[in-house]
Amino acid sequence: MSKLLLPLLLALGYAFLMMRFSLWRTKKLLDQKSAPLTDPSITRLADQMAAALDVPKIEVRVFEIEPVNGLASAEGKIYLTRGFLDRKAKGEVTAEELASVVAHELGHVALGHIRRRMIDFTGQNAVFVMLSAVLNRFLPFVGVWIANLISTALMARLSRRDEFEADAYATALLIKSGIGTGPQKSLFRKQGALTANRAEGVPAWLLSHPKTEERIAAIEANEARWLGPGQTS
Repeated sequence: MSKLLLPLLLALGYAFLMMRFSLWRTKKLLDQKSAPLTDPSITRLADQMAAALDVPKIEVRVFEIEPVNGLASAEGKIYLTRGFLDRKAKGEVTAEELASVVAHELGHVALGHIRRRMIDFTGQNAVFVMLSAVLNRFLPFVGVWIANLISTALMARLSRRDEFEADAYATALLIKSGIGTGPQKSLFRKQGALTANRAEGVPAWLLSHPKTEERIAAIEANEARWLGPGQTS
């Protein structure tokens, strides 16, 4: 067992340093390629959510890249990509649907998911090193592939947990701010077309995000629990 300790410690250290470097590089890129959001239809809704949270302002910025996405930085800033805003300009998504993305990313920040993902990533590397060392004794070459598959599946499961939690936070905030959950659910229904079905063909247990129908069902279950049976916001 002691023979595994040094590789494990090295893997943990390497993973931690790589994560820190990735965060630094991402922050630099976001600073260089983003600017404050000025679309009044979205900033108005962000102000509604800020009032519901009893905070002065929610800072939303535009990240100048084409893919459709929303993200949060380690410092708590919220970003919508230019690709998402272009879809709004074409009438493919609404301001309320983009507000639901902002609410979801706020959930990641408020629930500490960014820091938790650092820990999860480090743990994934530790699992990979341990499994590779053990499995390679019995299944040379194939053992590394199996270890990678298991550690990737573990990371995907943890990521799906975070997504459900951020969805629930967004649902509560959208209800409290008077926006409602309709835009949150309608955006999920559009997700496949917006992202060109990037996850098509990927086994469910390797997906980093839950399936659309599972996310909508969870939102509706939360609505029923918080608002009463048959009630929607």
